Amino acid sequence: MATENQGANLRQFLIDSGMVTAKQLEEFGQIDNDDQLGRLLVNRKVLTEEEWAMISELQLETPVIDLTNYQIQPDALLLIPEAIARKYNVVPLAVNNEVLHVAMAAADDFLLLEALAARARKRIEAKIAPVEEIRQAIDRSYKAYGEIAAQFGQADTAKPESEGATAATETVAKAPVVRALDLLVNEAVKNRASDIHVEPEKDRLRVRYRIDGVLHDTMALPLSAHPPLMTRLKILAGMNIADHRPQDGQFSMRVMDRDIDVRVAIIPTVYGETGVLRILDKSFAALALSQLGFIPRSLKLYQDLLKSPFGMILISGPTGSGKTTTLYASVNTLDCIGRKIITIEDPVEYRFRGINQIQVNPRAGLTFASGLRSILRLDPDVLLVGEIRDQETAEIAIHASLTGHLVLSSIHASNSVGAIFRLIDLGVGPFLVSSAVIGVIAQRMLRRVCPHCRELRKAPVEAQLAYEKEMEERRIEFFYGRGCQACANTGYLGRTATFETLVLSEDIRRLLLTGANATQVFRQAEKEGIITMWHEGMIKAQEGITTPDEVIRCVYSIG
Repeated sequence: MATENQGANLRQFLIDSGMVTAKQLEEFGQIDNDDQLGRLLVNRKVLTEEEWAMISELQLETPVIDLTNYQIQPDALLLIPEAIARKYNVVPLAVNNEVLHVAMAAADDFLLLEALAARARKRIEAKIAPVEEIRQAIDRSYKAYGEIAAQFGQADTAKPESEGATAATETVAKAPVVRALDLLVNEAVKNRASDIHVEPEKDRLRVRYRIDGVLHDTMALPLSAHPPLMTRLKILAGMNIADHRPQDGQFSMRVMDRDIDVRVAIIPTVYGETGVLRILDKSFAALALSQLGFIPRSLKLYQDLLKSPFGMILISGPTGSGKTTTLYASVNTLDCIGRKIITIEDPVEYRFRGINQIQVNPRAGLTFASGLRSILRLDPDVLLVGEIRDQETAEIAIHASLTGHLVLSSIHASNSVGAIFRLIDLGVGPFLVSSAVIGVIAQRMLRRVCPHCRELRKAPVEAQLAYEKEMEERRIEFFYGRGCQACANTGYLGRTATFETLVLSEDIRRLLLTGANATQVFRQAEKEGIITMWHEGMIKAQEGITTPDEVIRCVYSIG
């Protein structure tokens, strides 16, 4: 019989499947027993005996399955291609003799069942699962690594690079390398990778994916795959294929019904050119500040800073710490109708409606500094400077913030106080820094404990001691991920940020003017109640969002 957790009752099922109309069912009154209703529909010739038997088997007795930790058999995946699985929201689970077990979102799709049976040449036994779980299972299960290697094996890679750009272009024009690169990016997106590292070594071409901030070995390709792959990347990213100096570029792809931008950087090494592909998923551009990981108090402080009509707000952290995401989330909170917002970035990673975005182009003479000078003549209210890298850019941005503009920018520094002294190191006077900067956000990314397999477990001694010292409470057990299909047996799924929000008070400004060092400024910030990244990370460990080990790994050098 149909159960509540399987979805609608028999009446709703019949209507959704199109086998019976709502008007026809009204004629049978309120019959609660599904068997009685089914028999009555057969007797009145609304349904045939065969249709009722199929409904009984597929809908009323179809079990519901949890795919989160289900171990899918590789042999079953071979029977149903990935394209069909994605198109019809169905995933093969296991094959047993002449029976193929599948999970489906709609077990009443009889035509699909027949098509699957014909394709697999097996009898189909269906189970019901939510569409989202099925899609996640498809992403986890279908791997194209073998096909990628096979595609490169088909490519004609015998021609040496010395034959010049024409020979390289002809090689790349062949389908295998084109298909292989598409698969490489596809797999990266499916695995939630932020970067693809293509690294030639002495005897192989190593490919690694950065997932949740950690690099994972993905596959090893023959060295013969290296020249056509690099050439293909250069062509897509608009680089010079005959130039073996450092280059960078960008291209776009459509992957799994999502628009993906890929930023490419290539540089020569002793074994040949190495490339890093940064995957820019446009869905992350729409994140709100509340989704980034701020604790309530820090979020309130930062939102108050963004309400300021002028001044400079800095976002600090190393590469890959989420600075750009925070800047974009900040801009998204601002009024782009009543205020003119202009950004200058290198590169423009995501595009926004109602905001003027400028791409840095040093070859054309458009740098951060020269672009900022021009922007100030365009009557802006808010400026977003992608990164402050030199004294000239820093000084122009500082002067813009002192002349009635709100300036947001990122800077490489270890913590919030370090960002202030980084500006001074670049040659900006302490008086200007203390007058212009109104707040600094420092951040790091922490991996989240997988919600599907998390369990309380005794933490390592060093993690216990670090937590106890910071939180002043004794705790032995924390939530850890056991490892499952959903998190690729890592115990972590996704990331959140830990922040350090520094608002420049009058006392801190006074210290800067008197030549105080970073330690003295930080001590004053502590007196004023700053919540450090280290402390906020331990709060997240306390709440089971992450682990103290992860906080130590990412933030220890600051603590």
